[in-house]
Amino acid sequence: MLDYDKEAERYDDSRGGEPRAAAAAEAVLSLVPPRSRLLLDVACGTGIVTRRLAAARQGVRVVGVDLAPAMAGRAAARLPGAVVLADSRRLPFRPQEFDAVTSVWLLHLAGGGDHARAIVGECARVLRPGGVYVTTVDKGASHNVGSDIDAVLATRPPSTAHDAARLVESYAREQGLLPAGRARFTGHGQGRSPRRTIADLRRGWFVTLPPGEPLAEEFAARLAALPDQDRPRPDPVFTLAAFTKS
Repeated sequence: MLDYDKEAERYDDSRGGEPRAAAAAEAVLSLVPPRSRLLLDVACGTGIVTRRLAAARQGVRVVGVDLAPAMAGRAAARLPGAVVLADSRRLPFRPQEFDAVTSVWLLHLAGGGDHARAIVGECARVLRPGGVYVTTVDKGASHNVGSDIDAVLATRPPSTAHDAARLVESYAREQGLLPAGRARFTGHGQGRSPRRTIADLRRGWFVTLPPGEPLAEEFAARLAALPDQDRPRPDPVFTLAAFTKS
C-alpha cells in the first residue's frame, strides 16, 4: 500500500487536481440534502475536495478528518481549524453529531472487510437520524476502462475489493443505513498511460504486485512493450453510493 505521508506532496497533481476535485464535490453534493448544515468528510486527504464542499453552500460547516499527518496538514492549510487527525475506525466525535458524512476514495484502502465494516459503522454512529452517508464504491473496477493497459493488468493476481457495492450495502444495512441513491463522476486527469502505470507499479500502487518482486517487473516489462507509452487512456468514472440513517 502507498505511504500517504510520502504521497501528500504530489497527491493532487498526480490525481487530476482541481478538475477531478470539482467533479467529485459536485457529485457528492448531489446526494447531500440541502438542509444539511454540518458535514464530516472522512479521509479528507489534502482537503482539495473538502474545501469545495465547504464553499458550495452558504451556511454549511465542514469538518475533515484524516489519518496521515502530511495529508491532514495540507487539508488544514485549506480549511484552518476544521481538520482533525484521527483514524476513521475510531472517530473522535459524539454520536449523531453530523447531518451528512462522506468518505470518498477510502473503503478500498481499508485492508480487510472488518476494517471497512468498522469505518461504515463509525460513519453511521456519528450521523444523525435522517442524515446521509455518501461513499465511493467499486473504485478498482472504475479504473478498468477496457484499454490495452487493462488487458495486461487483468492477468495479475486478484485482490479483494473491500469497497464492492454489495459489501458496502451490507455493512450499511447492519447499521440501519438504507440505500438512498447513486451518482457518478469522471476522474479527470487519471487516465493511465503505460509509462505512468509502470511508475505507479514500482511505487506500490498495486497491492498484489509488491515493488521489486520478480512478478512486478514481469508486468512492468509487458507494460513497457505497449505502444504510445505517454498517451493517457480514457479517464475512469467513479461511483458514489448514498445511504440514509433510519
